[in-house]
Amino acid sequence: MPEVIIDGHKYEFEGEQRLLQFIQDQGKEVPFFCYHPSMTAPANCRQCMVKVGQYVRDRESGEYEADENGEKVVRWFPKLQTSCNLMMSDGMVVHTQETDELVKRAQKDNLELILINHPLDCPICDQAGECPLQIQTYKYGPEGSRFEVKKVHKPKRVQLGPRVVLDAERCINCTRCTRFTEEISKTNQLTITSRGDKNYPTAAPGTVFDDPYSLNTVDLCPVGALTSADFRFRARVWEMNQTPSIDITSGKGCNIDLWTRDNLILRITPRYNGDVNDHWMPDEGREAYKLFNENRISRPQQKLDNEQILSSWNNAIATFSELIEITDKKDILIVASPHASVEENYALSKYANLMGLMQPVFVAHIEKGKGDNFLLTDDLAPNTNGCKLLGFKEISSKSLKTQVSKAQLVIFIQDHFIDRGILSTEDIENKKIVIFSSNHSETTRSADLVIPVTCVAEHAASYVNTDMRIQRSFPAKETKYSNRRLNLEMSEGRLDRHGTHFDNWVTEDNKIDCLPVWTFITEVAAFSGIDLTLEDGRSVMEEIAGSLPAFSGVSYEEMDERNGMNLSAEKEKSKTDS
Repeated sequence: MPEVIIDGHKYEFEGEQRLLQFIQDQGKEVPFFCYHPSMTAPANCRQCMVKVGQYVRDRESGEYEADENGEKVVRWFPKLQTSCNLMMSDGMVVHTQETDELVKRAQKDNLELILINHPLDCPICDQAGECPLQIQTYKYGPEGSRFEVKKVHKPKRVQLGPRVVLDAERCINCTRCTRFTEEISKTNQLTITSRGDKNYPTAAPGTVFDDPYSLNTVDLCPVGALTSADFRFRARVWEMNQTPSIDITSGKGCNIDLWTRDNLILRITPRYNGDVNDHWMPDEGREAYKLFNENRISRPQQKLDNEQILSSWNNAIATFSELIEITDKKDILIVASPHASVEENYALSKYANLMGLMQPVFVAHIEKGKGDNFLLTDDLAPNTNGCKLLGFKEISSKSLKTQVSKAQLVIFIQDHFIDRGILSTEDIENKKIVIFSSNHSETTRSADLVIPVTCVAEHAASYVNTDMRIQRSFPAKETKYSNRRLNLEMSEGRLDRHGTHFDNWVTEDNKIDCLPVWTFITEVAAFSGIDLTLEDGRSVMEEIAGSLPAFSGVSYEEMDERNGMNLSAEKEKSKTDS
């Protein structure tokens, strides 16, 4: 097997590999700015330079030449090499900044050149705290600047599009953003304008940077040149908690991180998963932070004299139970939802089974032409396949309308059929409507009983994407009935650890008065004298895995360990094993 020697240590490798990526894979570090593993490597920034050579081998004997000390002779390349675009070869010898003073000095000098015209505005820059230039300047850069003349000025606060703002003075011309639009999103909406120290990325005159994946360029930017219009100046990275989760705005189930401060989701960024979304996510998924923060239902609501009023949980539990009890079982319609998690749908289904009600049905949320063969899909719900695997019958919009017309009591969960144009207010007149929902809508305003439930940012639950991959979320926000310090699923940040109810970064109003679906179902079952206990998402999934063959072997531990589980592959594997 071919070998490469890096800083005196031998490493074996297979196939064609870029030197910089290989060094990173070994847990070592070489500074860089322009390189990205999913894009081409133009070697723009020159920061990843290393010293490279090859052992000298005698052509006739094939033996390595040795010096007077018996050490192998190395023939070094005449100049330092950029490791990002250098392919490794057998017997390659590499010196990084850790073992070679020349490499160390070259990286330091290169950083000094990059910083010549860079504005010293770290205190007001959104990138502060997670800025590669800032970090690498501390690690590898000069102690001060020798540049004493006026810096070059470029356009500032340029609204490239509805979601991205440019500060051209910060740009170091890594071209990551332009390469993204050329190679990944393929819209070619960004290019580099001007020359020399006056160039920067921009959209063509008269055009708008409205790429559906535009905010990925903000993630890619190694400085603060490109910033998010929504998140700009809202928080510092060290003030927020970072929680892994799943994008619930489409069927792809992109892996994401939720960034929380004062119990509000301030931004959403992609989390790497090579089997799902690589390093990217669509802009639509990032705007879901509004769903988690705004227009939330807090406390149950009941209709009295044709007007919705706030109620108590005890009243909601009693009313729900009474509606089930006084309505003929054949006149009760339960509509599950591909917008709800596997655990939420299962909890409602199990309750229906114990009460002798008909199994839930569901309506898919498909918008033809919405998908782009990348990360956007025609399926706008995160858990359509989860509903199918639970054994629910899929019905059409027309069939739903028919079944609603025949029912006396209709129970919805996390689906807004009036807002989607599938039902009208006339369709549900003279019906008793109960809805489990996290957000207000026309549908919830038409309901007789509204039960506020946790959203994906407030519970641990799983979803099966369009590729039959089951993945799960972690709670990022507290509710009135949860606490970061007591919930082992939740992360705890600096502000959480030191905050009190009297601090200006702790706002109790940001905690929603809602319950997980399974908790409410457990309370309803207890009220009706039924033996049903569903403690949390983890225990519900354990029960599902033990009772439904489609979920055999599924657990939160396995999902965490493997970044999700492909249920199709698991099914084939079980067939092979048997």
